[in-house]
Amino acid sequence: MSGHSMETQNQSEMKGRWALPFLGIACAVGVGSIYYAQPLLLVMGKSLGQGARAMSLVAVATQVGYACGILCFVPLGDVLERRKLMMRMYAGVSLALLLAAFAQGLTGMIVASILIGLLASVTHVALPIAPDLVPEERRGHAIGTVMTGLLLGILLARSFAGWVAKLNGWRTVYVLAAVMNLAFVPIIFRVMPRLEPRQSLSYKATMRSLWTLFRKEPLLREAGVLGALAFGSFSCFWTTLAFLLHAHYGMGPGVAGTFGVVGAAGALIAPVAGKLSDKHGPRFVVGVAGAVLTFSYIWLWWTERWHISTALHMVTLVVGVIALDLGAQMMQVANQTRIFGLGSEARSRLNTIYMTMYFTGGAAGSALAGLAWSRWSWDGVCLLAVGMVAAAGLRHATGYSRTHAEVIVKIPNEERELV
Repeated sequence: MSGHSMETQNQSEMKGRWALPFLGIACAVGVGSIYYAQPLLLVMGKSLGQGARAMSLVAVATQVGYACGILCFVPLGDVLERRKLMMRMYAGVSLALLLAAFAQGLTGMIVASILIGLLASVTHVALPIAPDLVPEERRGHAIGTVMTGLLLGILLARSFAGWVAKLNGWRTVYVLAAVMNLAFVPIIFRVMPRLEPRQSLSYKATMRSLWTLFRKEPLLREAGVLGALAFGSFSCFWTTLAFLLHAHYGMGPGVAGTFGVVGAAGALIAPVAGKLSDKHGPRFVVGVAGAVLTFSYIWLWWTERWHISTALHMVTLVVGVIALDLGAQMMQVANQTRIFGLGSEARSRLNTIYMTMYFTGGAAGSALAGLAWSRWSWDGVCLLAVGMVAAAGLRHATGYSRTHAEVIVKIPNEERELV
C-alpha cells in the first residue's frame, strides 16, 4: 500500500466522534506537565532555600525547554510515524517529572524543568493532526475543540498542583504527574492508529525547511509575533499570582491553584473562537482577543488599588482571570487557524515555528514579570503586561494581512525539496 493510501486509511479511522476529544485529552495530559510549578514556586522555594526571584527561573526554564522541544522535536511530526513519536515523548516526560520530584537544589530543579519542557512539546505533535480530520471549512472548529482540551490541561494543572501540594507536599505533585504521563503510553498504543508521515525527509532537511517557511510566509511571522506578545502578557499574571496572594493575604498554593479552575471557564471559548474564525475570519478574532486582553489587565490593575474587603477583591480577581483567559485563548485559536491554512503538508513545521515564537514570548514574560514584581510589585507586572498587549495591537494594525489576502506564499521550485 502506498504512503498516500495508508495515510488516507489512517485518517478515515480517526474520523469518529471520539477523535478530536481524544486529541484534546492527549494535549491536556502533555501540556499540564509544564504548568505544575507555577502555583508551587513559593513552597518549592522554602524547601530548596530560595527566594521568589530565584524560583521564577523554574517557570522560565520550563518554558524555554518547551520552546526548544517544539523547535527540535515537533517538526518530526511531518516526517516520522506520529504514534510512536508520541509514545516515546510521553515516556520521556514522565522520567523528567520524576527527576523534578527528587530534585535537591535549584540547579537540579532547573535542569529537570528544562527536560520537562523539552519532552512535553509532544502536545504540538498531537495538535496539527486535528485539521487533517475535518473538511477545510471546519478547520477552525476542529482546532478550537482540541485547544479546549489543551487549555483545560494548562489551567487545571495549576489547580491540581496547588491542592495536592497543600495536602501532601509539592514533590507528590510531580510523582503523580509522572504516573499520569506514563499511563498514557499504552493508551496511545491501543487507541491511535499508525499515523504515517506525509513526506520523507532527513532531519537536516526538515530543520532547514523551517527557515524556508519562516522566510517565505509573512503571515506566519505576523502570527508568531502576536502569539509571543499575547502569551508573554498571559505569563506575567500566572507567574506572579502566587506572589500577589501571599504578599497581600498570606494565601498559599492551594488558593493560587484554584484560580486555574476559574480560568478554565475561559477555555470554553476555544470552540466558539474557532467557529467565529470560520465565519468572520481569524483576523477579526485576533482584534477582539486583543481588546479583551487589554480590558483584563486594566481591570486587574485598577481593582488592586481599590480599598475593598478580601472577599470582594477575590471576586474582582475572578472576573479578571476569566477575561484574561478568554482573550488569550481567542488569540491562540485564531492564530493557529491562520497558520494551519498555509499548507497541509507542513503543518507540524508551521506549528513549530509559531509555537517556538509563542513560548519564547512566554518565557520572556515570566522572566520580566519576576523582575517587575521584585522592583515595582503589582503595578510593574500590570504595566509590563499592558505594554506587551499594546505592542501586539500595533503589530496587528500594521501587519501583513492588513493589505494582503491570507493566502499561501508559493515556494520556488528550487527550494521545494526542503518542504
